[in-house]
Amino acid sequence: MSTLTATRLGTLPRVNLLPPEIEERRRLKKVQAGLGAGVAAAAVVVGGLTLLAMAQVSSAQKDLDASKARGVQLQAEANKFAEVPLVYAQVEAAEARLGQAMGQEIRWSFFLNDLSLKTPNKVWLTKMTVAQTVDAETVAAPATSGGYLTPGIGSVAFEGNGLAHNDVAAWLDALAKQKGLNQPYFTKSEIAPIGSDKSVKFSSQATITEEALSGRYTQKAGS
Repeated sequence: MSTLTATRLGTLPRVNLLPPEIEERRRLKKVQAGLGAGVAAAAVVVGGLTLLAMAQVSSAQKDLDASKARGVQLQAEANKFAEVPLVYAQVEAAEARLGQAMGQEIRWSFFLNDLSLKTPNKVWLTKMTVAQTVDAETVAAPATSGGYLTPGIGSVAFEGNGLAHNDVAAWLDALAKQKGLNQPYFTKSEIAPIGSDKSVKFSSQATITEEALSGRYTQKAGS
C-alpha cells in the first residue's frame, strides 16, 4: 500500500511579464474612464440646472407679463377718473362763489317767526324796515338812528302800537332777547288813540349782528 505525502509549498513570487508600457496604458484608461464618468455626471447636473433655470425664467416672464397686463388695465381704469380732480376743483370754486354771494344771508322767515313768538300780546307791528350791508351795498333804508347804534351788519326799524306804555316797554325787552339783534331802543313812543280806543304808537330800532346770519353757504371750520 502506497502512502501519499502532501508537501506544503511556500508562496511563490508573482512575476509580471507584461511590459511597463501596457500597464501604463491600463492605468491611463482607468483614469480616462473615471474622468469621462465625472464629465457625464457634471453634464447631467448642468443640464438639470439649466432646465430648472429655464423653468424659473419662464415662470418669471409669465409673472412679468401678467404684471404688465395688470398695469395696463389699472391705467385704463385710472384714465376713467382723470377728470375727477378737475370736477372737484370746479365744485370747490362754485362753493366758494356761492359762499361769497350768500355769506350775508339772513333767513327772515325764521327771524320773523321767532320774533312773533316773543312779541307781547298787547303789541302789534305795522311796519318793519331792514337795512343790511351786502357787498358794500345797503338794501332798503333804515329808520333814523341818530348815530346811537353801534354798526353791525345792518339795522332793523319797527313801527307799531301797544295798549299802554308798559306794553311798549315789554316789546323792547322782547327785542333784547331776539337772537341776532343788539342795542334795541325807542325812537318814539306817544299816545295815539285809534278811534275810541287808547293806544300808544311807537318806533324802535336795533342793530343786526352776525349772529343773525344763516351760515348755510359758509364753510365750517375744519370741513
